[in-house]
Amino acid sequence: MLWGLLSGLGRKGGCQGWTFSSCPPYSPLAGLVNATELVSHWTAVFEKRGIPEARESSEYIVAHVLGAKTFQSLKPALWTQPLAPQQVQCIQELSSQRLHRMPVQYILGEWDFQGLNLKMAPPVFIPRPETEELVSWVLEVEAQRLWAADTRGGPLILEVGCGSGAISLSLLSQLPKSRVIAVDKGEAAIRLTHENAQRLQLQDRIRIVPFDVTLERNWAHLLSWGPVDLVVSNPPYVFQQDMEQLAPEIRSYEDPSALDGGKEGMDIIVHILNLAPQLLKDSGSVFLEVDPRHPELVDSWLRSQPDLHLSLVTVRQDFCGR
Repeated sequence: MLWGLLSGLGRKGGCQGWTFSSCPPYSPLAGLVNATELVSHWTAVFEKRGIPEARESSEYIVAHVLGAKTFQSLKPALWTQPLAPQQVQCIQELSSQRLHRMPVQYILGEWDFQGLNLKMAPPVFIPRPETEELVSWVLEVEAQRLWAADTRGGPLILEVGCGSGAISLSLLSQLPKSRVIAVDKGEAAIRLTHENAQRLQLQDRIRIVPFDVTLERNWAHLLSWGPVDLVVSNPPYVFQQDMEQLAPEIRSYEDPSALDGGKEGMDIIVHILNLAPQLLKDSGSVFLEVDPRHPELVDSWLRSQPDLHLSLVTVRQDFCGR
C-alpha cells in the first residue's frame, strides 16, 4: 500500500461550505497577483512547515480555485493573469487547511478515481492508487470470463467496506450489465456512497446496505439479488503496531476503523473470508487489497479452514512492487 496524499484531486469550486478558524501567519500577499506567484509562495510556506508534497499541494489548491483539474491544465494565459482578491483569499483559506495537515482530497471535496469524479469528505477513507489497480484487475478477469463464456451478462458484485463507493461505482461504470451490493458499517460512508451513486446516475444498479461483518450474523438479506459472482474489498489491513507510524494526515482526519486491521492486520480479512462462501456462487472469486505480509498469512489461514472451500489463487504486486 502507498499512503499517497495527492493521488487525485477535485475540480471546479471554491471555498463554499468550509469554515476556517484562522488564516496562516503568512498574510502579506500584496503583490502576489497571479497563479504562478501564489504557487511559488505557498510551496515555500509548505516546505518551511514540513508539509509533504509541497508544490503539488499548492498547485492543486490554486488550480481548484481557478476551476481547473490540475495547474498544468490551466490555459497558459491564466498562469500570469491577475487574480481577484477573493480568489487570493480563497487560496489562502484552503492553504491554511493544508497547513493543518488536512489531505488535499478533503480540502477540495472531490477526487478522481478510475476516471470518475467522486465527492470526498472526512472521515470517510480516501481511496489510493493501489485500489485503482485492484479495480483494473477485477475488470481484466471479468473481461476474460465474459469472453470465455461468450455471454453478455454482467456480474453481481459485493463490496465489503464501500467507503466513498469508489470500487463499486467504478465497476458499475465500466461493466454496464453489472449490479453491486455495497456494504459498510459507517453511517458517513453509507451516505457518501449514496451521494456519489446519485451524482454518477448509477443508483439504479447498486444496493447500499449498512452492514458490519464483525457483528452481523444475518447475511441472507444480502442475497435478494441471488448469490454473487465476486466479493471485492479494500479492508482495514494495517497491522496495529504500524498505526502510529501513519502520516498525520491519515491519523488526524481519516477513520481509523477503515485502517486498523488488528494485531496482524487480519481481523476484517478473516471475517470477509468466513462470509464469502455463504454469498458466492460456486465459481465465485474474492479480490482483496492487503499488506505484503498477508498472502502467506491468508494462505496459511485458508489451509486451516478446509470447510470454507476457498484457496489462494494468485497474488499481484502493485505499481510500487508491494
